[in-house]
Amino acid sequence: MRHPEFDLAPDLIYLNHAGVAPWPRRTQHAVIRFAEENARFGAAHYATWLEVEKRLRQKLKLLLNAPSEDDIALVKNTSEAISFVAYGLAWREGDNIVSCAGEFPSNRIPWESLQSQGVSLRLARLDQAKTPEEALFSLVDRATRLIAVSSVQYASGLALDLERIGDFCRRRGILLCVDAIQSLGALRADVQAWQADFVMADGHKWLFGPEGLGVFYTTPRARDLLRLHEYGWHMVEHAGDYERQTWEIAQSARRFECGSPNFLGIYALEASLSLLLEIGMTEVERKVLENAAYLIEKIRADERLRLLTPPQRHAGIVTFSPLACPPAALYAKLRQEGVICALRGGGIRFSPHFYTTQAELDKALAIVQTALAADLNRA
Repeated sequence: MRHPEFDLAPDLIYLNHAGVAPWPRRTQHAVIRFAEENARFGAAHYATWLEVEKRLRQKLKLLLNAPSEDDIALVKNTSEAISFVAYGLAWREGDNIVSCAGEFPSNRIPWESLQSQGVSLRLARLDQAKTPEEALFSLVDRATRLIAVSSVQYASGLALDLERIGDFCRRRGILLCVDAIQSLGALRADVQAWQADFVMADGHKWLFGPEGLGVFYTTPRARDLLRLHEYGWHMVEHAGDYERQTWEIAQSARRFECGSPNFLGIYALEASLSLLLEIGMTEVERKVLENAAYLIEKIRADERLRLLTPPQRHAGIVTFSPLACPPAALYAKLRQEGVICALRGGGIRFSPHFYTTQAELDKALAIVQTALAADLNRA
């Protein structure tokens, strides 16, 4: 039986939370209520909107274990937040950034674009050392200014040891930037334990939110390192005092929010996060890891499949490929049968969430097995 918060079509098996997640019922209802209120009353209840925004910041603080709501900025997406870092830091010619080969373009293109400033990007092959972390560390030298990683690799599903990376960075005076989009909402997060300077994530994946609204966490010290390139009425210390002729940049992370808030997205994401916090991230993580481990076990037991996700370093993503046919052919069959997944990293990516049932996983795997058997029969 499906979770009562999810109203997916009965013929779908949704295994693409690492792509774009479906909304819970409460999120759907929050958006409908907001739209109806706006249509009837306009901004007459704007004070209530601000309360919902405040609750969203509080929930993001809890999810990230941030020291303060002042450390939380609401941004359009992960790419915007990474660009704030890339173009906010004062680089010196010869500086370098260490990251991972195979990162999603959002966590590669902004860093590569700094080549015009004499900054190089070094990409570690995470399978080329005893541990993925050591592969990163091996590329660090005295000119390394920042390590930029995803908490979980979007294609392979490899989960990094962020506490170990954070400790390495602190001892060497290197900044740490974490793209947490493939773990926030699926696994417990702790920006303080990670000792991260910058953490960002979009809301539309494991957080069950809409596209177009994400979170950007900065420590007070780290955000003071970032020069701003966007200015407006909302990012100043006395926002709302429209007659004031002098202004100063907000001390809080609101300095990264130059203009009007995305209240439609805020209502939606606040509702979605209420579900995760109601269940508790310990339980959410347990179920996500349990579902991933179940898939890994079944895939490893099928000699016609090759597991691409490191079984001992996984999070919620499980990627695999068939040995006897192109992944795209099997993917097309899965989509035809109502299994919503993704083609990533040379294979098929399944990303079930906490509410995904074992019966749904078994049905998806049965479709894989039927498709592979049909290919063998044709051969």
